[in-house]
Amino acid sequence: MQTRAPVVVGRDAELHTLERALADAGAGRGRAVFLVGEAGIGKTRLARVAAGLAFDQGLRVLRGRSSTIGPMIPFRPLAEALMSLLRGGRPDVDGLGPYRTVLGRLVPEWSTDASGGHSVVVLAEAVLRLLALVGRDRPALLVLEDLHDADAETLAVIDYLVDNLEDVPTAVVVTTRAEPGAALDTVRLAAQRGAGTLLDLTRLTERQVRCMAASCLEIPDPEVPDAVAERLWSDSAGNPFVVEELLHGMVNGGLLVRGGHGWQVLGELRLDVPTALVRSIAHRTDRLGPQGRELLSVAAVLGHRFPLPVLRRVTGMDDRSLLNHLHAGVAAQLVTPDEPVPDWYAFRHPLTAEALLAQLFPADRADISRRTADAVEALYPDLPGEWCALVASLRLDAGQTERAGTLLSVAGRRALADGAAGSAVRLLDRAHRLLESGVDVHIRADVLDCLLPALGEAGRFDRAFALADTIAELGAAGLSRVRQAELRTKLAQVAHLAGWWDDGAAQVEAARALLGPDADDEHTARIDAVAAFLTLNARRPDRIARAEELARRAVEAATRVPLPAVGCEAWQLLGVLARDRDLAEAVGHFTRARVLAEENGLPIQRAHAVVRHAGLVWLAEGSSDELAEAREEALRVGAIAVAYNVDAILGLDSVLRGDFPEAAPRLDRCATGVKRLRLKSMQLYVLMARASSAAHQGRRSDMDAAIAAFDDLGGVGSQERPLCHGLARAFCALLEEDRPLAEADLARAMEYEAQTPTTFHLSGTHGLRLLLDVLGRRMDRARFVEITASAAAGMRWNRVFERAAHAVLLGREGRFDEAEAAVAAAVDAGAIYPVARALALRLVSEAAVADGWGEPVVWLRAAEEHFHANGGPAAAAACRALLRQAGASVPQRRTGSELVPSSLRTLGVTVREFEVFRLLAGRLGNKAIASRLHISPRTVEKHVASLITKTAQPDRESLSTLAASLTP
Repeated sequence: MQTRAPVVVGRDAELHTLERALADAGAGRGRAVFLVGEAGIGKTRLARVAAGLAFDQGLRVLRGRSSTIGPMIPFRPLAEALMSLLRGGRPDVDGLGPYRTVLGRLVPEWSTDASGGHSVVVLAEAVLRLLALVGRDRPALLVLEDLHDADAETLAVIDYLVDNLEDVPTAVVVTTRAEPGAALDTVRLAAQRGAGTLLDLTRLTERQVRCMAASCLEIPDPEVPDAVAERLWSDSAGNPFVVEELLHGMVNGGLLVRGGHGWQVLGELRLDVPTALVRSIAHRTDRLGPQGRELLSVAAVLGHRFPLPVLRRVTGMDDRSLLNHLHAGVAAQLVTPDEPVPDWYAFRHPLTAEALLAQLFPADRADISRRTADAVEALYPDLPGEWCALVASLRLDAGQTERAGTLLSVAGRRALADGAAGSAVRLLDRAHRLLESGVDVHIRADVLDCLLPALGEAGRFDRAFALADTIAELGAAGLSRVRQAELRTKLAQVAHLAGWWDDGAAQVEAARALLGPDADDEHTARIDAVAAFLTLNARRPDRIARAEELARRAVEAATRVPLPAVGCEAWQLLGVLARDRDLAEAVGHFTRARVLAEENGLPIQRAHAVVRHAGLVWLAEGSSDELAEAREEALRVGAIAVAYNVDAILGLDSVLRGDFPEAAPRLDRCATGVKRLRLKSMQLYVLMARASSAAHQGRRSDMDAAIAAFDDLGGVGSQERPLCHGLARAFCALLEEDRPLAEADLARAMEYEAQTPTTFHLSGTHGLRLLLDVLGRRMDRARFVEITASAAAGMRWNRVFERAAHAVLLGREGRFDEAEAAVAAAVDAGAIYPVARALALRLVSEAAVADGWGEPVVWLRAAEEHFHANGGPAAAAACRALLRQAGASVPQRRTGSELVPSSLRTLGVTVREFEVFRLLAGRLGNKAIASRLHISPRTVEKHVASLITKTAQPDRESLSTLAASLTP
């Protein structure tokens, strides 16, 4: 017989759900199933059954489990699962591109120097892409167990995966206890939004308990002794694991024996097991002898899984004795070989390890923990991977608080370097609390040095600033002023991330005061670099000049030390600031940053510099070629966020070019990616670009919806906010011929620019507002010259309106030839921006008609043609009104006008005239044409005369020849 049920009892519906999930994965449709319930309820059993079914169906099976005892290890279940993938063969992962380096955090074989520092969501995207890649040839099942003990980052990855499984040929099975906590919240919320199926595993009924016992005893249900069934039901309360433990105790204790007439109870069933678990395990471990008990106790302090080398060193057993005792534990169904790696074993159930620990006296547990920690440190001196946090936990159990705190700080630093900010905060915060008193101030300062940036990355800004008093306390306890200043600088960086400009400035001043006037270059460079970014966002009239001064000082000091990373950041900030006044200077700064990054092996910083340079070329000349190349480079080095930044810019480029069919899907793809990665600044940029796209098509409701989403996301105070008014709302108002509203929107954009400095320069200050102010006589030449002295006015988009504004000024001054040349320059700049070009022509023609210069009729016909063809009825009507004012013929926009070639529409050829024109190609006479069109010959004669005039042809014959060449 066996005391483990060979079949799953009472879970038919759950098994059907799992089978359906596997079938869907095989068909290329990913699904997630969440198994939730109390300890021992059968979650692991169902997961194993799912794995067996998947294996039988030819699916890849990837399995990982969280540590149930000891400290949480960031990404442990995911790392185990991916390592199991590698053990099944070496998958072809060349198609992962930059995401392969991101996975280096989980798979050491894929690790590179550039694999760290990515956000958790980037890692989640990398795991998703790996599953999609391996699933092309063979669908997969990913089993992640005991998520109630998982770290926050693992839960974030799982939350991301289940939301994006639809087109990935992978089934995901997650198990977690039904205990309040982050894991349960994650799976319940995912199930609520339809990202997976949640199966709440309930306890077995009395009938099902009997059925389970019968399965274990290999007999029909009715043959289970009633006393056994009743005792199992009353003591287990329907928990399958406890049922098995109780039944095992009955059989091994000789209380339930097989006889000639089946299973019989000898005497009374007196199992001294109030919870049917701890005492059952104690009884079974007692049978293993003192050495066996010690072996399992050492294993229990290590957690659910444990390695033989550590057990050997702690117990002092030779290999033969160690294996004999382990085999006895396997026979007692307490432990089992852990298949993923050799020389590792695992408890059959997490409750087994917990029960073993519950049997230890506090002094014994402390002694075992100390000896185990010594053994691990001797075997793994650098405590790689999860060993560091585990040994910290052991030292804490052993009462060695200071050593535990020091190790937790090391584990926290490593988690932060891997981008696991949540785990880093938890580890470092615990270390900080353990080391609060009676510990060397320098050790405490080292913990704070990592805890502060970890809190910033995790968005826990209040907690970070609550530690400001701790810095002062350490100073009073003897921490050097230089070390205090370093911590204040870290706190200022947190303030910059939080957008708490004033608080950041206060920390910068405190750091400067601590360092005094004789601060060295290293500290000066770091403080000035942080101060420059803070100052750029401060509400002070000299913020731009002051930020530039600080950035230059940071560059100079970083060059002397040297501090290449600080230098790269400062040079790029200088380049951004220089764009407003001198594009060549900005190019030089970005080039310096790129070269510095290349010389010091900083690929991410180089990618940033290349993208900023390419963005400058785009602003200056409207060319996006370098941006596309920069995007490819960013992907090559794994700078995924940088690549999305380029995608967003290219989406706006399509909007400005009037290529709305291209812009929409491009922005949609970008929006999906940046939302997945939680890149808020880029989400705001995409929403601004969507608002601009709707505005440039005259779709006010869509524009308003995009701006409402922008505001809901927290766009107030962002650099994109002025663009929402100057590049979107003002354009929409002008297309609606609501000049006062457009001017009000531009004024609001200028207000926002004054409040929050922008480095985009497309919100109208140097372009559209110039033209409207000149037309409204609110700007004279002196003011015009002052504003256009800025390099931003020479950027190609702004140049369309700046040249048009200059033409209006020249026309008023009677310099008509120069005015026409300025209009030609505006048209040339707008060659790639059709909406801007048409709008500039419509506005400049207004002044040309009033002041009597230029060719307003030609310009208005071109603008009217654009607005009519592209959905600007109000602007098109305004163009026609101005044409009438200028004494020109006005085209009638009848049904069928789209059939008239644009070259003829711009000449004012009407639909009816085009009908006559087409028939002239066949050299027909007036009567024949009149007959076909059902009009009088006299009307045909008038249309022919009008066509000769409009097309500038000398006679009817030439007109007929032209018609033959332009009509099919």
